[in-house]
Amino acid sequence: MFIDTHTHLFVDAFDRDRKEVVQRAIDHGVEALLLPNIDVDTIDKMNELANDFPNNCFPMMGIHPCDVKEDWENQLEIIKKELFSYPEKYIAVGEIGIDLYWDKTHIEEQKEVFKRQIKWAKELQKPIVIHARDSFDEIFEIVDELNDDQLTGVFHCFTGTKEQAEKIINYGGFKIGIGGVITYKKAKVDEAIRDISLKHIVLETDSPYLAPVPKRGKRNESAYILHIAEKLTDIYQVPLLEIEKQTTLNAIELFNLKINDKT
Repeated sequence: MFIDTHTHLFVDAFDRDRKEVVQRAIDHGVEALLLPNIDVDTIDKMNELANDFPNNCFPMMGIHPCDVKEDWENQLEIIKKELFSYPEKYIAVGEIGIDLYWDKTHIEEQKEVFKRQIKWAKELQKPIVIHARDSFDEIFEIVDELNDDQLTGVFHCFTGTKEQAEKIINYGGFKIGIGGVITYKKAKVDEAIRDISLKHIVLETDSPYLAPVPKRGKRNESAYILHIAEKLTDIYQVPLLEIEKQTTLNAIELFNLKINDKT
């Protein structure tokens, strides 16, 4: 069994064939699909998908940094109410973080929203799912400040350097999320993680974005996790079964998944 630790199968890109895409993933052995929330407008669709596939789809709650705008306090209040009203429903606080690629206008607001959501996660003893795009320094500064034995999570869609990967591991409670970018030659993510133990790695697609080679440029979906896993067999020089077993174990432990009780 594979686990896709980060997939947005509830967004509009899947409106025509959502259930077929989920079933295709399951048929390919990707039996657990972890759903990071985006903003207040995606909560209902995400939960609808989780209700349709309760044995396979596991939702999170948070606000994506790109959606931190002028109304951030109102959005954050809605997110907090949902998370604290149904803490048993949401497996993590995410997707949260800082994104300085698209727009730096609200950088200070992004930092504040990130900090608050980290504190919620610690209070509820849930992992966080970090979005870090052009923002490793800013992310590290905040995690350095707030990290303790209660804080766990994953740096999703890792695109950093070897040194940054090692810093993440040294926090103690974090995994590195590896997706389709690992198959892009110019990204050099393979060089960054080559010496990082497989016990620190979880797999993800970030569907519908960042489809791996040979699907690059197409709509990504959770079934494509196998292409990412196959790339890791080249990097680590181990059989696919070992990639499957270790990354699945890592995800189950990090997110405290009760898969065996549900399947």
